[in-house]
This record gives sequence, C-alpha cells and structure tokens, in this order.
Amino acid sequence: MSVDSENYDIRRRLKRRLTFWRLLAILLVIILGVWIFNEMSAEEVTDHVARLDVTEIIVENDRRQEVIDTVISDPSAKALVVYINSPGGSTYGSERLYKALRRVAETKPVVTVIGTVGASGGYMTALAGDRIFAGESSIVGSIGVIVQLTEISELMKKVGVSATAITSGALKGEPSPFKPISEAGRENLQDMVTATYDWFVSLVTARRPLAENDVRALADGRVVIGLVAVKNGLIDEIGGITEAQSWLESEKQIPAGLPLRTLDYSEPKPLIARLLGEMMGKSVLSERLTLDGLLSLWQPD
Repeated sequence: MSVDSENYDIRRRLKRRLTFWRLLAILLVIILGVWIFNEMSAEEVTDHVARLDVTEIIVENDRRQEVIDTVISDPSAKALVVYINSPGGSTYGSERLYKALRRVAETKPVVTVIGTVGASGGYMTALAGDRIFAGESSIVGSIGVIVQLTEISELMKKVGVSATAITSGALKGEPSPFKPISEAGRENLQDMVTATYDWFVSLVTARRPLAENDVRALADGRVVIGLVAVKNGLIDEIGGITEAQSWLESEKQIPAGLPLRTLDYSEPKPLIARLLGEMMGKSVLSERLTLDGLLSLWQPD
C-alpha cells in the first residue's frame, strides 16, 4: 500500500469519527432543547386538580410533606386527589402523611382513591379524604398495629457466641435479639401497641360514620374487599380517579375537565442524570428503605 493510500484511509477514518461526534452533539442539543422547553411549559400552570400517588411502603418523607404543603398555597390547584396503593408502613410516617393531607383539606377538597391495596397505614392515609373511593376488589382495612421481633439466642448457643449488655435499667435492653424478651419487656411493648391501636381506632371513629364499638369490631386486623368495605362503612363509594373527579364536580363544584397534575416528590437529580433518565427511562434500582418503630403494615403470611 502506498503512502498516499494510507493517508487517505486515515483521513477517511478521522472524517467518520468527526461526523459521529457532530451527530452526537446535535442530538444532545436537541434533547437539551426539548427538556428546557418542557421545563418552561411545566412552569406555566393553569387551573388543575393536584394528584398525589402513594404507591410504596409509607415512611417519613420530608420532601413529600413539603410538596403536599405547596398545594395549600397554589391558587391554581383547586383540589387534591390522592391515589393509594400501599400496604402501609411505619405508624409515624403514616400519621405525618395523614396530617399533611388534612392540612390541605382545611382549605381545599381532598378525595382519596384506593387502588389494589389500601391497608393499615395505607387506609390511615385514605381517612384524610373528604370522600373515599375504592375498587370492587381493592384490599381495604387491616386497622391495627404490629411489632415483630427476632430472637436468636438459641442459635447463638449452638454456634458458641454470647452477648453481654450493660444497661441503666431493666427495660433499657428490651427487646433484644440476643435473649428472650422478659415479661416486663413484653408488657411494655404491649402497652405501646395498645395505646397506638386505640389512637388508630379513634382516628377511624372521627373520620367515618361509625360508632367506636363498630370500628373496634372491624379493627381486628382483618382486610376486606371494596364491595364489603362500602357496606360496612370503611369507604364511601366504589370507583376510581374518574369517579373521584365526578364527585368533586357534583359536590365541590370543581370542573371534571380540569387536568390532573401529579405531584413529584422524588429527590431532585443533577441535570445530566435527569437527561439520561429521560433517554433511558426510570431506574430499576429501588430506593433504600428502612422501617423503624411501630408498624401499621399489612403483612399477609
């Protein structure tokens, strides 16, 4: 091969690479332009109905609280629809979510819709609505509180491992996974569970057209489908988002034609990550989840 031929091949390869990078740069500029346009369009918000999706295990979430509070001060948000598909979660996380939604309800209509499941803390969230909808086969209820413990002292004996704890009081180290729970420790936990259960029952009694005795009869941890829940008073009506919008129109004079605007309380990401997310879709990686304290969580065995 001659020197001229080699130079020609080199120039041709360089030209191809240059063309590739030019096309890539143009593509990135187009994506950036579309993203900026969408961001600018999103800021031009007209009258709408805000929508909050609660579709995971419920834990404390400060960003969610902040986003919910923005509905109160947003004059273009005429109402709030809360879609629930959750088995519950931590009792305190559910309590905070419930109270945040009730703050909205002091100024604007709030309606809740249970999808596949709204149990335990998920049902507590539904109680915040002025009207509760659920599907005919939705899983509803599980009013109650649970504490589950794991104790491995027998296993430790078998493998020759021991644990020692120095505490300031008899109950300070209770419960412990390294020894059986004492009677005093069990009584202490039972008192906590009972007090939280009574509080949950009082919440249902205050928010539903049911006497306390009727609530307690239903609050044994059972779950029921929507068709039963509407008969026993746990929900108001069979339906979904469409029926919720119709109710807002007929009872609260909120036009059913107003668009739904979903509230985003996910953690903000850097620009490049957001662009890549638009190109590649949502990550399949789940966020880290921890559950501490008492649980209002439906856990079928």
